[in-house]
Amino acid sequence: MDVSIGDQVRLVRPLPYLKTADPMPMLRPPDLVSTDEIGEVVGLKPLETVAVRFRRGTFLVPNDHLSVAELPLAEPPTETPEP
Repeated sequence: MDVSIGDQVRLVRPLPYLKTADPMPMLRPPDLVSTDEIGEVVGLKPLETVAVRFRRGTFLVPNDHLSVAELPLAEPPTETPEP
């Protein structure tokens, strides 16, 4: 799957742990991000890894654990007749 910076993504399946995208990465428990949470791609890393910002932090996630989030289409504004 090809992703680019700014794409909205979500986890396909839970990871055994989460690795932070900090300069000094730490391993975090997997329950910080649920599979229905949408994150934003903020960086592309080597070896098919992506930095994704979720609600509780930015984590390094393998590309094969992500899918592009399908957001509902916004309804166009309805025009009101001018008096």
